[in-house]
Amino acid sequence: MATPLHRRNEMPPASVYTKNAKRAAVLLFCYPKGDQMYLSLIKRSEYQGVHSGQISFPGGKSELSDASLEETALRECREELGVSLEAVAKLIPLTPLYIPPSNFLVSPFITYDPQDPDFFPDRREVASHIELPLFKLMELEIEQRKLTQGPLQGSPVPCYFYQGHMIWGATAMILTEFKVFLAALSTN
Repeated sequence: MATPLHRRNEMPPASVYTKNAKRAAVLLFCYPKGDQMYLSLIKRSEYQGVHSGQISFPGGKSELSDASLEETALRECREELGVSLEAVAKLIPLTPLYIPPSNFLVSPFITYDPQDPDFFPDRREVASHIELPLFKLMELEIEQRKLTQGPLQGSPVPCYFYQGHMIWGATAMILTEFKVFLAALSTN
């Protein structure tokens, strides 16, 4: 499990956060490069906010113009990574996840593009685009590390490490579920 031990007992009843939480969506965007499939992650730019500088999936807050959370995930990925998403496959939902520090209920969706897309990251929102090969994701193991910055500095958290990037929090939890999803696909 990728939920920090100190957070498991802090979760309010589901009825509390689903009623009052802001809605957001993220996209687990997969695509081929050469003979391997990849997943896009981003390092968020530094800003005044709880998720500043963190590794995450492309995504964000739902807007009134979004017809659905699926549309939110696609729009945010297009805005943050500058990638055309007209040809992507149907979105597959994963388990929505509540993020207490920002009061968001995040809906993750998986999709893939059959072509190697051109990326044009928005430098205001994205400090770097991280391309994670799926075979490498499957090799990553959860580790316990202490946060080195932010309001939870010094707190031990479960995380993944990839190319010097610490992937923790909601992103690590969603990646863990995605790994289970991929493992189930490979056994069928």
